Amino acid sequence: MSPASGVHFILFVADRARSRVFYGEVLDAAPRLDVPGMTEFELPGGAVLGLMPSAGISRLLGPALPDPAGAQGTPRSELYLRVPDPEERLAAAVRAGAAELSRVAVRDWGHRAGYCLDPDGHALAFACEEPGA
Repeated sequence: MSPASGVHFILFVADRARSRVFYGEVLDAAPRLDVPGMTEFELPGGAVLGLMPSAGISRLLGPALPDPAGAQGTPRSELYLRVPDPEERLAAAVRAGAAELSRVAVRDWGHRAGYCLDPDGHALAFACEEPGA
């Protein structure tokens, strides 16, 4: 990839305004873009998290694909955020409305990680390297 390219990870959400508030609290950041149809947050490492209304993606891609609203609450991906303070970020997510799935614990792959579901059912992980693992 060229320096001008980048990674955008876009979640389809039922209520963009609700998700904007949720991710603003979880990421402790303001959106870099917030226009009708798309909200974007910069993530550590230069990636971008986009929030697009489910209805918007249905209009964009047309009737050839199933309506993403039919998968509401069914995790099909995971947003794995490496942060210096996974316990604090997981607690912030729960305060903002996430459902905690797993407390922060040492995992087999050498990270301390905790898991939750955002208000749309997307799986989120907050993790950091475990020294000595």
